Amino acid sequence: MSPARTPRYTVPGLGVDEGRQVIDLLTLRLHALNDLALTLKHIHWNVVGPHFIAVHEMLDPQTAAVRDMADAAAERISALGGEPQGTPGVLVKERTWDDYSVGRADAIAHLGALDLVYTGIIEDHRAAVGKAGEIDPVTEDLLIEHLRGLEQFQWFVRAHLESSSGTLSNAGAETEEAAAAAAQKRTAAKRTPAKETALPAPAKTAAKKAPAKKTANRRTTR
Repeated sequence: MSPARTPRYTVPGLGVDEGRQVIDLLTLRLHALNDLALTLKHIHWNVVGPHFIAVHEMLDPQTAAVRDMADAAAERISALGGEPQGTPGVLVKERTWDDYSVGRADAIAHLGALDLVYTGIIEDHRAAVGKAGEIDPVTEDLLIEHLRGLEQFQWFVRAHLESSSGTLSNAGAETEEAAAAAAQKRTAAKRTPAKETALPAPAKTAAKKAPAKKTANRRTTR
């Protein structure tokens, strides 16, 4: 990403060079949030399978919240004297990651991949929080507020991937495709019915059993 130009002015209490450093931090966070909002919508449109409606409806509130985060980041850039860039061309040119790589797929497969997307953005947001805290506590606070929402959304996603023992079905996957495949494989394994085994034929009896003799009722002790 090319560094932001030094603004002609910034917020009171910060020098213009400090303002530029914060704008640099926020610009990449803005790109990440805009990219995440588009990715969430892409998944919303492309989920299939038994969990379709649950995942389809879960993602719209997340998309709306992430768009609000992007708006807040862009407005902070403007307040610092910068120029927020929200066009697709600039996003693609300056981002440090590739497009989301899963198309039409089972809902659980998408969630396996989305978990990795959330991990990436959360890790980068946390790194930005550390840098912003050295310069501008207001921006630091803004990013921390973003993290509360992002980490909650990842929790919602992981709830679909977690086993009763606390293991994530995509654990250890390093790419979106691998995470999607792992999540779908383990879910499919749970759906596979057990093989039926032939029951032994009932044994034939040569004669009817004699009726049991009636005995007087009596209480026994053990």
